Amino acid sequence: MMIYIVFISVLVALFFLTRFYLLKKEIKSATKQLRQYNSKKTGKKIDMSYYDKDFEELAVEINHQIDFTVQANAEKRHKENELKQAIANISHDIRTPMTSILGYIQFLESDELPSETRKQYITTIKTGALRLKALLKDFFELSLIESEDYPLKLEKIKLNQLLLEVLVGFYDQFNHHNLEPELQIPEEEISIIADPSAVKRVVENLINNAIKHSDGNVSISLEQSHSSVQLIVSNAVSRLSENDLVFLFDRFYKGDKIRSEKGTGLGLSIAKSLMIKMQGKLTSELKDTKLVMICEWDR
Repeated sequence: MMIYIVFISVLVALFFLTRFYLLKKEIKSATKQLRQYNSKKTGKKIDMSYYDKDFEELAVEINHQIDFTVQANAEKRHKENELKQAIANISHDIRTPMTSILGYIQFLESDELPSETRKQYITTIKTGALRLKALLKDFFELSLIESEDYPLKLEKIKLNQLLLEVLVGFYDQFNHHNLEPELQIPEEEISIIADPSAVKRVVENLINNAIKHSDGNVSISLEQSHSSVQLIVSNAVSRLSENDLVFLFDRFYKGDKIRSEKGTGLGLSIAKSLMIKMQGKLTSELKDTKLVMICEWDR
């Protein structure tokens, strides 16, 4: 009986010693793999040759952390590139009207300039100055919106009523562009919980973008389901492709290069940022020859 107990004890001891040895070997292997990964000698994540439930869970979590680090580094590089591009774009957008303003000011210094030509130059200078003002205002507003402490006052909004109020303000612009919008706005109350001024800004930016870049008609509709409310603004386009949709909400991006002087390139970025702040969604689709912007709020 004693020999049997000793034999069993030896087997148990051997089992645990073997297990300890294999675990120690696996830890050394994992450490070596992690060291090689951190020194960029390999891009391979940690794998295991000996199965142990607890150690396997540790390896999985380490690999998840590696994934998070890779994603964070990719996002950091994207943000850095986006910032560089934004600086380059704002520098270009400021330099272009500024160069024009300074050039026409030099012309105005001539005493021989006819009064009618002088008036035209002054008008051009005013236009350039107003463009600069709009650009700086939008850029400052976008910076505020994207800050973590941007204030929002969430309350119940009658969206169909707000939409009609905004549309009245665009009456002259629609007439100027010879556009008659197709409206589908239900008479029954459609309400959401959001910030009234932020929603108004989003709607204004979307309608303004549709008017400026429409090659034909503009349509605006309001729809609701049991789970969400959607505001859909669409306009005919001819120079937009699926590739443009990926960048449409980026700062300063202008899909219509021919008419790039028509805006600051920040309107859609501002609208997107505001929707995110309000826990909503702003997406775009290209259907046949129409650019479709969809604002969505959960009910």
